[in-house]
Amino acid sequence: MNQGQFGYAYDQLRRALRHAGIDSARAAGWRAVLDGMADGTLTVGSRTPVADTPAWVTLEVLHGGFASGRYLAEEPLREDEIELVRALPGGAPGTTDRERLNLHYLTDEGQAALLGALAAGTYRVEIPEHAALMTVAWLLAHDHHAAALDLVATVRPLMHRLRLTPVFGEPSVPAGSVVKLQSVEQVKTSLRAITTPSAIDTMRTRLRERPLYDRLVELWCETVEGEPPTLQDDGVVTGGWPCRVWPADWSARRTALLAETEGVTAHPRANFTRLRTALAACETDSRSLTARDVGWVRRALANTIGKHGAPGSERRTVLREAELSVVERPTRAELAEAVAVRLDAYPDDGGLPSVEPVTEDVDGWSVPDGVVVKVSRAWEAPVEELVSQGVITSGEVLATVLPQITASLLAANIEDPALSALYARTYTAFRRRRSLLLLDLATQVGFTELPWVAALEPLRVHRRDAAEAARQTLAQTAMLALTAFPHTILPNPLVSEFAALAKQAGLDFPLVEEVAADIFMGTFTTKFRDAAVIASRVMAGSLYARYYDLPETWSEETTTRWGRKTAADFAKVCKDRAAEAHRGRVSGVAANGTVLEQGQIVTTHNLAVLAEGLELWDPLTVLAPGLAARSLGWALRRATVPTTDRHAALTAVKNAAYAWRQGIFFLSFCDTEKQWTVVDELRPQLAGTDLGPAVDGLAAVVAGYRFDTDGKVHNGQRWLGWGGGRWVGVR
Repeated sequence: MNQGQFGYAYDQLRRALRHAGIDSARAAGWRAVLDGMADGTLTVGSRTPVADTPAWVTLEVLHGGFASGRYLAEEPLREDEIELVRALPGGAPGTTDRERLNLHYLTDEGQAALLGALAAGTYRVEIPEHAALMTVAWLLAHDHHAAALDLVATVRPLMHRLRLTPVFGEPSVPAGSVVKLQSVEQVKTSLRAITTPSAIDTMRTRLRERPLYDRLVELWCETVEGEPPTLQDDGVVTGGWPCRVWPADWSARRTALLAETEGVTAHPRANFTRLRTALAACETDSRSLTARDVGWVRRALANTIGKHGAPGSERRTVLREAELSVVERPTRAELAEAVAVRLDAYPDDGGLPSVEPVTEDVDGWSVPDGVVVKVSRAWEAPVEELVSQGVITSGEVLATVLPQITASLLAANIEDPALSALYARTYTAFRRRRSLLLLDLATQVGFTELPWVAALEPLRVHRRDAAEAARQTLAQTAMLALTAFPHTILPNPLVSEFAALAKQAGLDFPLVEEVAADIFMGTFTTKFRDAAVIASRVMAGSLYARYYDLPETWSEETTTRWGRKTAADFAKVCKDRAAEAHRGRVSGVAANGTVLEQGQIVTTHNLAVLAEGLELWDPLTVLAPGLAARSLGWALRRATVPTTDRHAALTAVKNAAYAWRQGIFFLSFCDTEKQWTVVDELRPQLAGTDLGPAVDGLAAVVAGYRFDTDGKVHNGQRWLGWGGGRWVGVR
């Protein structure tokens, strides 16, 4: 058992217990991870981490890629399923209710139900396994008996545990080319999770009780002979004394006020408490009060009158009106609930055609911006519009919605419309699977490894129009990602979607993923070298090539490791280049990071591959000055954000250096005059920072100079994200 992995899981369990409690689902998940690692039923780093479980089973995956051992499709029966089980004839085969249901859907009656839902489109595939038996039904109905039987044989061993049928009901698939981040139901859940802090609740309760307090003060003031008591600057109470005159209706008003203030709580020494306690003791007069008690009543009256004015005075009235306006204003939680009620009018699994009707004022009160943001996540619109309106805020978020577009493009190769829709919905569900932590160059489970998807692959035909649509979508989405988020590298989920689109388009792109430094084994597959070859060729002579000293040529040395073709020469080049970042003491994860960063540098982390393969040079050239300025400026700002956490500071410097690299890539599309303009615009941003060497180094390369083997030139320094941050951000 890897002690580092066990330690990570144990730390996650401690954090879960500290933040959510012993009974939380998060804590239970990490406890299951630790138990599985201890008894050998979980193998961290494997693409099949759960013992006796095929790769196609969708697993619960926790933070960091750890599988808990739980099958997501092993779910309790829903209400409609419970009713169906009850209606099954006695002696129906199966060891569990789930198995009895799955076997029922292999009968003529069950097959008819599946085919009916398939034809009408009234089903949802929430987990990939939900599509298995519906696929069987289609195969049997279209005389693909052998494929259907093979599929049943594959899933049969887990029929007693997994739901292999869809959720029947209206689908949540957006129409056309629109996408959404969340369903209406998910948004409602998030809105109803908004609560009012207890301190705010307490304050609002106190403000509501203030009129009762004023009536209490007013009643006691009517017992004062002479002027109401007031408090002098020296703390001495002056004015009349209470308990000297008694209103004729004292008893009735006293009884009513005691009843109305029964549930009011206050500090034992608060003015309210003292006045109410005295009121309870004076049924008809003050005989039961001591002189000290009367003195406390007098001081309590003096305190409140001196601070806020006498009951009915203008000063007290203005204060109470202001407090009342606070109480009348609905809380954020109340406004969120009102919006959630409006959402009840929409299908739970659908989206919103527009946000405005749902977020208009509630009884004259504006809906908080945070609530509007949550509602916007259910807005169905073209992906470009969601980006421009700030609903999609990063490449990671873009990657979560892109499968909704990719799915229909991949399914376009299936001629049967109903089966094409099933294929698309299965793909969308598959892309919601969380990635596993993998070692030894293992790859994530692919979509076509799902047995019910593999059974349909022979039915997919190549269509030129479908391939061209995929290419256009890939080009548009790549440009969208680069222009909307120019300072961030393409996240792995987005790279996966781009790879799927490229395959559908018939394009052989060596798209590479970001590798985690803590699991890097020192080896790269050959596609990294393939990407570097393209980068060296298309970026030759550019600012990027000069700044990072890109290799001009690459060898083709290939070896095999863990059953994968690897590029040992590429790994050696990256390791040798990483020596520049090793001037200090760098080891372990940091050393891995320096090598991986060089891998990103020499491949441009997919930028050159996409620009070349999709012919993006012309549009990028037009936009390059702005993209470069945004990326480089973001890098300078990000590196100087103060933090007391060393890990956060190191991450900030790494991300800033990556943004710097992206900016230099875009700057390479500019002529020299525009390059100098961008560099000059960076200098005012250096005030109060230690980032001068970064800009000086870039300026020197623009001027035609080159870095030496230590990454220095004149007063400049090449900016790298790994290696300890010797001169920027982290000391």
